[in-house]
Formats: sequence, C-alpha cells, structure tokens
Amino acid sequence: MARTSAGILVYRRREGGAEVLLGHMGGPVWRHRDEGAWSVPKGEYDPEETAWEAARREFREELGVDPPDGRFESLGSARQSGGKLVTVWAVPGQLDPGSVVPGTFEMEWPRGSGRIREFPEIDRVAWFDLEQAYRGILPAQRVFLDRLADLLEADPGEWE
Repeated sequence: MARTSAGILVYRRREGGAEVLLGHMGGPVWRHRDEGAWSVPKGEYDPEETAWEAARREFREELGVDPPDGRFESLGSARQSGGKLVTVWAVPGQLDPGSVVPGTFEMEWPRGSGRIREFPEIDRVAWFDLEQAYRGILPAQRVFLDRLADLLEADPGEWE
C-alpha cells in the first residue's frame, strides 16, 4: 500500500502578496540544506485515520500548536518523488514562529553507529512570500503553492 501524508498550509495576505508558513525539516540529513529543505507541516497516517484528521494531528505534533481557526480549502493531493501521496489544506491565519514547540523523532545517527538520537521534526519555522517559498519548499510540494496562488487569485478577499 502506498504511503500517505497530510498537512496544513497556513497563509496570510499581505500588501505585497501572500505569505506561507513553512517548516525546515529537522535532523542531521537536512541540517546544512536550505533550498528544497522546507515543507508544509505534514505527516504520515494509516488507513484507520482520515487525511483531514491526520493533517490536524500532524500540525499539532510538528508545531506544538493547534492549526488556526478558519475556512480550510483543499489544495488536493500530489505524489512526492519517493512515491508518497501528500494531501494538503490551506487556511488563513497568523502564527508566531517563536511560539512553535516542535515534536521530535528518533533515528540512528550516525548511520550504522547503533546510537539512537532524538531530533526535532522541524528545526525552524518561518513566513515566506510565494516566490521565496517556491525556492525553499521541497520541489514536489511546489504544486501546493501554485494551487494556493490560483485560489487566492479567484477569491481576492481581504489583504492587510
């Protein structure tokens, strides 16, 4: 069975354009990478859980805060290079990156050492305009930024 993942992309409207909240993937593999190392807060789930339930749970686990209240819009699904199917929702909101308390995961590091170490799932959180986000986000997740831009163009809403 294919692996599945779900997440929530928080955005805010600014005078210069929309901004999105992304997390820099934690752990030693991503430590020295910036471009292509940022992600929508998301995580894997099993068939017993819906994608929507998983997206909300993973947001809380990865960032340590509840997702913002608001109108969630589906950005659909996309397959990542490793075959995982990712489903994402967008919601307008404000979130202080300094309030984030990331969850952790364990892995053997260095590989082959037999030592299990704990790392943050996300080691940094930041707001990016869509152009910056497009450079920073994992290439397979760029489609969600395109879909958000289309959504915001179709519904101009209120801009700060």
